[in-house]
Parts: sequence; structure tokens; C-alpha cells
Amino acid sequence: MKSFAATTAASFLMLALTGCSLMSQKPVSPQIAPGTVSRPVLSAAEAAAFTPAHYFARRGALSAPIAEPWAPQPIDTAAPADFVVGKGGTHATVQQAVNAAIRSGKKERQFIKVLPGTYTGAVYVPIDAPAISIIGGGRKPADVNLELKLDALVLPAEYVQTVNPSGQFKEGDPAWAMFRSCADLPAAKKIDTPCATVMWVQADGFQMANLTVTNTLLDTVNADTHQAVALRSDGDRAQFEKLRLIGRQDTFLVNVGEAPTIPNKNGTYPTDKIARAYVKDCYIEGDTDFVFGRANAVFDNCEFRVVASRRDKPAIVLAPDTLPNSSLGFLVINSRFTGDAVQQKAGHSFIGRSWDQGAGGTGYLIGKSPNGQLVVRDSYIDASFSVATPWDRAATTNRMHTGNVDPARNLDDPAFNRLWEFNNYGPGVSPAPAK
Repeated sequence: MKSFAATTAASFLMLALTGCSLMSQKPVSPQIAPGTVSRPVLSAAEAAAFTPAHYFARRGALSAPIAEPWAPQPIDTAAPADFVVGKGGTHATVQQAVNAAIRSGKKERQFIKVLPGTYTGAVYVPIDAPAISIIGGGRKPADVNLELKLDALVLPAEYVQTVNPSGQFKEGDPAWAMFRSCADLPAAKKIDTPCATVMWVQADGFQMANLTVTNTLLDTVNADTHQAVALRSDGDRAQFEKLRLIGRQDTFLVNVGEAPTIPNKNGTYPTDKIARAYVKDCYIEGDTDFVFGRANAVFDNCEFRVVASRRDKPAIVLAPDTLPNSSLGFLVINSRFTGDAVQQKAGHSFIGRSWDQGAGGTGYLIGKSPNGQLVVRDSYIDASFSVATPWDRAATTNRMHTGNVDPARNLDDPAFNRLWEFNNYGPGVSPAPAK
């Protein structure tokens, strides 16, 4: 079987269009612990702790977690549908089917099949919803597209016009409180990132497979800050398979959330809660911090694709804002970091950076501010990414990236970044050998 480096451009395109996996024979990694300050590398002994079982071992409060291991099983995409969305189905929109699943009163998992087509509109799944699985009914993920054009910079009036133009969300609906938490923001206040999302899921046990979610703002705006989320996940035991998530800045918020309250209207970023997410065989596209948040998230056999269609600056893939008292943030395994032709030629993009969320006014406070935790292991990195400096300065504070290379290092030392690699390979890891 040929190496990934030898895979043709046509195969890359097929992966982007279908969300399917490309298997490859992995060459020997040139990465040697402890690495460098700009590119720290785990030893085999250190890396042994960073597995899906480790990230999925506990639930509940971060301060007093409960040992309840979660071992995600493949999503049952062939299960009989309780509701069908599309022409000839039980409902015209995904939101209508979600509402019906909640109103049924059933406690067992319910399956929503979405027939091939494009569905324009927001989809909200509230925190008290039962376990729901939304399955694309096409042959490939690109056959079913959930989409909306929404920018974090718009005011609440434009948000309402975009999300609820025909009164799709009504008082008494299951997701009414979620909608109102954004619609009721002060009139002159921009809605910000948490509200600028096509699909927002707060419920535990949610599953989605074999479809595409696109925030169609894409290249209609300039290269400045325009957060535009495709998918926001807040719940525990969230599972996503064979999805295409398309956006530019902030495509996928994989987070920890709670029900909206008066002091926390968007129900986001609680500081004492664990949320676990498993993301498998997915294609995620963007240009700035396009996978971000606070969840214990495992990305398995995914492709992260950096594009320069909106801006030709260095792209940034991952931006975890892990709390300092948590050792677990994002884990990327057996995956691929790739770029379009412009990014491959430039070779200056970043695997990620810490997100010092909430520290803009104080600067980074050691042991108090979030300090993103991330391990990228056993993964391919193409020529789009900087070999010398794959980690950017932190978002919000502009804190310089500093890796810990002390032989006796504490991997959670808050004086250092917690962005690690192990056993990665490809031209973005080391220069290609001379011919």
C-alpha cells in the first residue's frame, strides 16, 4: 500500500468531497523526545497516558469527577428512522424533527433520517432532549447539507431575521430558550461566537453521522475576524462520524456547556463540568482556530484542511482552552493535517495554539487562566505547516508559545504550554530528504 505522501491530489479531493478515509502505510517518525521549546515531543512512556480511554474515563464535575468510562460504539446508521426529513418524509426541516423527538416523551434513543438535499436554517437541540441520532440518508456526507450564513459580528436584529425569518422558533418550542438567549441580547451588542452557529447541541448522548454542516459565510467577508461556527457541541458523550464541517474562522466549537441562565445567557464555558466528545472519520475545513473549545475531545482518523481562499495568512487549526486544573483537552490520533495549494506553497500554517479565553484584561495568569492541552499523535502533517514553529502565540493574550523540554518535566506545569506531539510524520514534521 503506498504511503500517504504519495497519495495523489485527486485522492485528496475525493476525501474532501466524500468525508471518507484514506488509509496509508505510515513511515517511521523522525520525532524524538523531548523535542524543542518550539516543538516539544512526548516520550513513549509519556504518550502512553494519552489514549481515548484516558480522555473518556470520567464524567460529572471537574472538581469531583465520577469514574464512568465511555467506550463509543459505531453509530447505527442503518437503524429504523423514527422521523424522516425531506420530501415525502414526516417533516420538512431537521428542527421540526428534533422538536417531534423531544415532544414524543420517549426516553430511548430516537433516530432522525435526513434525505439528500440542502436544508437552510439553524438547528438547536436543548439540554433536556433525549438521546437523538441525526443520520444523513445519502450515499456520502456531501449528499446532505445543513447550512446557514451567520456572522458573529451581526446585531441581534439581524440574527433574528436570519435564524427565525418565518417564525420557525416559537414560544413553547423545545429550543425557544436557546433562540431567545441570542435574540434577547442588547440591541447594540454583536451576537458573538456562541450564537453564530448553524447547529447548536446542548443535550448529552447526541449523535450525528454522514452529512455536512456548512456556515456559508465563507469567503463573502474579508480576511478580518469573522467568527462563523458550523457546529457547536456542549453535551457529554457527543459522537460525530463521517461528517464534513465547513467554515473559515471557528468552524467547530467542541465545548462544555450548560442550560442558559440569566448571568450566563448562552450557557457556555462552565468551569466545573466535564463533556466528552468523539469525532471520527470527519473532514473539517477552515482558516482560523477552526476547531476550538473546552471539551475532552478525541479526533480519530480525521482530516483538518487549511484553506487560503479568504486569507493567505498562516492558518491555525486547533485552539483548546482547557482549564488549568484539567489535564485533558484535545487528542488527535491517526489523522491528517493538509492544506490547499496556496497553503502548501507557503508552508507557514500552525497546527494550533492555546486559547487563553477570558484573560484579555489581565494577561495570562499562571495556574488561573486556561492553558490549552492538546496531543497530536500518529498523524500525517503536510507541507502547509511550519516545521520550525508549528504552534502559534496564544489567542486572546498573544502569549509566546513555550514548550517544556526538561527531562523531569511535569506535563501540566502551567508556566509552559501543553501542546504536544508524538510519532507524527510528513513534510510538515521534517524537511523532505534531498534527492
